[in-house]
Amino acid sequence: MTETESDAFDGSSTSSDDPTPVGVKLGSTRTVIQIERNGEIETIRTLTCLATYEDPITGSERVLYGEQAAQEYPDSVEFMLRSGLPEDDARAELAKKFFNELITAQNIPEDSVVVYAIPTIDNEAGLKNLSDVIEGSPIGEATIRSFPESLCGSIPAMGDELEAIDEVFVSINMGSTNLEACAYRHGEQLAPFSTGAVTGTEVDRRIANAVEEETQGRVNIDRTTAREYKEEHASFVDFEPFTDIIQQPGGGSHEFTVNRGLMDPVDEYVDEAVDEIANNFLSELANTHMKPYQLALGKPIALTGGMACIPGITDVFEERLSEELSRDISVVSAERPDLAAAEGAHRIAERLADNL
Repeated sequence: MTETESDAFDGSSTSSDDPTPVGVKLGSTRTVIQIERNGEIETIRTLTCLATYEDPITGSERVLYGEQAAQEYPDSVEFMLRSGLPEDDARAELAKKFFNELITAQNIPEDSVVVYAIPTIDNEAGLKNLSDVIEGSPIGEATIRSFPESLCGSIPAMGDELEAIDEVFVSINMGSTNLEACAYRHGEQLAPFSTGAVTGTEVDRRIANAVEEETQGRVNIDRTTAREYKEEHASFVDFEPFTDIIQQPGGGSHEFTVNRGLMDPVDEYVDEAVDEIANNFLSELANTHMKPYQLALGKPIALTGGMACIPGITDVFEERLSEELSRDISVVSAERPDLAAAEGAHRIAERLADNL
C-alpha cells in the first residue's frame, strides 16, 4: 500500500472492463481515498479544504485543494467539514467543489464501485448533504454505497479480509470532531453512540493553552500548530520533550521547550474517552442488548480514528477501560487507524464489485 500526499496523479487508472472498487472517507480534517491501480493498492490522503482565487489573466475562478490550499492561502482556506458533516447548503457546495477537484486530479474512474464511510452522528440533514456530495460526483457509475465509519475502520483491525462483518464486537472511533462507538452484530448496528464532548480538536485547543501556560505566556500557538505537535510528538511509549522556535514581534526569535504541555491534554483525553465509553455507551448497550454486550466484551474492541494513531494509546486505553469495568478487556487497532476507514470501505467495494 502506498500513501500519496501530492495533489495530482500522473499515472493511469486500472485498465479493465470491470468497475474499479474505491473506498472513500471524507473527514473533517483529512480525506482518504483507497483504490487499486495496476495491481497495487494506492492510498490518497489530503487535507479536506479548498481555497479559491482569481486568475490574473482570465479573471476566472481557480480552485486549490488540500495541502497546497492550506499552505498558500492560510488566511482564507475553507475546511468545510469541521463538524464532521456539511451542515448547510453553502458547506455542501464547498464540499462538492473540493471532492470533484480531488477526484479529477487523482484520475478516479467514473466506472467504479464506491463505498464511503459515514460518521455515526444523529444529524439527518448533514448526512444527506454528505450523501449528495458523493452521489453527485462523476464517480460510482456502477454503484455507490455507504457504511458506518466505525465499521469500515474496524475491518483492517479485525483481519486481512472482511472478518469483522461476521463478528459481534464493539468499535470505538476516536475522531477529530466526535467520539463514536457502536456494537456490531454481523454488520448490524446496535446502540450507536456519538458525543462531541471528547474530540481530537478539543485536545488541540488544550495543547495550545497548555503550551502558553508552560512557557509562562511567552508562546501562543494556533490549533493547527497544536495538531502538528500532537501528530509528530505525542506518544505513550517514548515521548521526549522537544523544542521549537517562534519569531517575535519586532524581530528576533524565541526558542522554547514543550514537555507536559503536550502529553497532559492527551492523557486527559484518554481518561474522558474511557469514562464516556464505560459509563454511557457500554452501560446503554448492556441495558438494551445484554447478550451481544457479553459476547462483544469477550472479543477485542476495535479502536479507529486519528487519535488512535498516537503510539501506545491502544494499550493505555485497554488498561484504563479494564480498570474502569473491573474486567479484562482487549483492544486492537489497525496499523494506520487514520487510514483504516477508507481501507475497510475499499475492501467492501471489492466484495460488491465481485458480486455485480
